[in-house]
Amino acid sequence: MTPLAAEIAALIRQNGPIGVDRYMALCLGHPVHGYYRTRDPLGAQGDFTTAPEISQIFGELIGAWAAYVHGLMGQPDPLVLVELGPGRGTLMADALRALRAAAPRSRVAPHLVETSPVLRAVQERALTGAGAVWHDGVETLPQGPAIILANEFFDCLPVLQFVRGSGGWHARQVGLDAQGRFTFGLAPEPTPGLDAEGPEGALLSVPSAGLALIRALAERVRTTGGVLLILDYGHARPGFGDTLQAMARHGFADPLAAPGEADLTHHVDFAALATAASGAGAQVSGPVNQGDFLLSLGLRQRADRLKARATAAQAADIDGAVARLTDPGPTGMGSLFKVLAVSGPHLGPLPGFPAS
Repeated sequence: MTPLAAEIAALIRQNGPIGVDRYMALCLGHPVHGYYRTRDPLGAQGDFTTAPEISQIFGELIGAWAAYVHGLMGQPDPLVLVELGPGRGTLMADALRALRAAAPRSRVAPHLVETSPVLRAVQERALTGAGAVWHDGVETLPQGPAIILANEFFDCLPVLQFVRGSGGWHARQVGLDAQGRFTFGLAPEPTPGLDAEGPEGALLSVPSAGLALIRALAERVRTTGGVLLILDYGHARPGFGDTLQAMARHGFADPLAAPGEADLTHHVDFAALATAASGAGAQVSGPVNQGDFLLSLGLRQRADRLKARATAAQAADIDGAVARLTDPGPTGMGSLFKVLAVSGPHLGPLPGFPAS
């Protein structure tokens, strides 16, 4: 039993089963034993790999995109460039390099929202000399127009889950079985006020933390200008089904087996995020497939330029990275990952998204 498992088990014995959202929050963000508080989870030696770690082209395209959007925003000085959950700082480093090449006269102020002391140390090394500022949450970000990047961030925010019974929707909970092992169960009484249609036995996920965050950021860009760009894996249409999963050593694991030792994620409900952002008065673009988004920004052209001065082995690696980022099949990120932009109502069409 992990140290965090012992704490959660004691909590359940004292107070009863806890919601899936609280279980996720403890597993990922516990101040001492939380998964993201204690390790660098990325790369071959970690548990998973994100798009910026696959190829520099990903971050460079995002940086070029930001440079163009900065122009649409009227070139506020400085450009406040924010990243939520910046991993190793790779995306920000690559984006800054491309942004400064595209707009050399623009001042850029990088801001990173990161709670992990381990990852902050890695980010500081990656962004030495960039003038970056770190934040524990979005509340302390500077006011005014900003471009906010969120790559594989919303999938880690806690979700509520409910299962349809004969009399309504019952909250899904984490409790203990007779042997003291973690198990999923249901609250005995239906949750009042939840009246979604669905067949008996259906599982409904409600991204409560994600909805609260996107409403706050949508209100921000609506009133002060700017854009939020979300890149994550998930679905464009609402539906039922359990997408809660654990990742450890680049494979799937039991979400209940080792609290604090595996990454917990869920498929992002882009439809729910888009509805919440629209309801806050912001302009919503997408979601579109990540493959289509990156290809429309010139991914293949950038890859060809890199290959022109690469060795045969390096060129093969570039081709492999392009395929992984854009392939719509089960081994690629092209269609599983989506891109959504939330912006001020008068910003106009954004690159990478079809004109409405």
